[in-house]
Amino acid sequence: MNRKKKINSILQKRLKKINAKVAPGTKEKYISKAERAKIAEEKQQELLNESIIVNK
Repeated sequence: MNRKKKINSILQKRLKKINAKVAPGTKEKYISKAERAKIAEEKQQELLNESIIVNK
């Protein structure tokens, strides 16, 4: 019985790993605080430039 149990547990672990690789990742890529600030500043500059163009 131990041999069967061990083989089954090994196969279950393999299946679990395969299923984990196939499943799509739900987490988004991490963006550092400095990078978020940089992106926000770029968006703000872009909005400012658009408002200047519209006012002319």
